[in-house]
Amino acid sequence: MADSSAVRGSKDDKAREPRRRTSIPTFYRQVVAELRKVVYPTQEQLVTYFFVVMVFVLVMIALVTALDLGFGKLAFEIFTGGDDL
Repeated sequence: MADSSAVRGSKDDKAREPRRRTSIPTFYRQVVAELRKVVYPTQEQLVTYFFVVMVFVLVMIALVTALDLGFGKLAFEIFTGGDDL
């Protein structure tokens, strides 16, 4: 019901026709055209993104370190029986 016969037919037609390869010059022109569409960040944005990523990485390092120490102490307590010498 959602698929009409026209939509199903177009999918079947695409499956039947062989895929042609793009020539190297055409591929190169398409790559260059796509790269021209890219919006590159300014230096200010780049510095801002850098610091945001660094803060995030440092927070994740602290979180993983805290979890590692916590689970390590928990495992030590479980396997040693909690005996304090």
